Amino acid sequence: MAEQTVQLVKKYVASRLHWLQNLPEHQQKAVLANLRRGVGRMPGELPELWGVFLQDLPEELESKTGIPSYAEWAIYLALTLYALHQQGHSLPQDSMHKENVQFGQAVRCLVKTGEKPEDSSVLRRFNALATATTMPERAQYLRNIVQMLRAESVPLDYVKLAEDLYWLQGCSTAAQVCLRWGQAYYAVMREQE
Repeated sequence: MAEQTVQLVKKYVASRLHWLQNLPEHQQKAVLANLRRGVGRMPGELPELWGVFLQDLPEELESKTGIPSYAEWAIYLALTLYALHQQGHSLPQDSMHKENVQFGQAVRCLVKTGEKPEDSSVLRRFNALATATTMPERAQYLRNIVQMLRAESVPLDYVKLAEDLYWLQGCSTAAQVCLRWGQAYYAVMREQE
């Protein structure tokens, strides 16, 4: 059941990214600006984002209680963080969404040349994200990291991030997500040695 839900999350995020990237430029800029206002907010808190984040959302992903579902959190964070990341970059030629760029791999790209990865301030932020226990707390750490990725023009796979964010909310799966992030961070180091 959860695996089917994750596939729906990924498909939905991919379709929304495709939709965003193909909007006319003026409309695209307006939608991305609205999405950026949603960073740090709860899913559903800003009515101006409902259409972007909820339009055509499969019913099985919707909350039935008024409390955002795992899927709604994952989708909302992926889309709002993408909008933050995309700021200052032109679409479609300079998209900050790039398939197969794992989160840990992107974070590793932020370690400055000559800096030890294990001593990097980036790693400290990464670790703080990995040990955060609530989605609002995770969203804050993610925001900081995405701002750093944007400043360095390091892309990220936002469909994969949405999947990770879904699994990060489960007690039995959060550690697996963090392990994959750590593996991707250190795999880049191994490749460079």
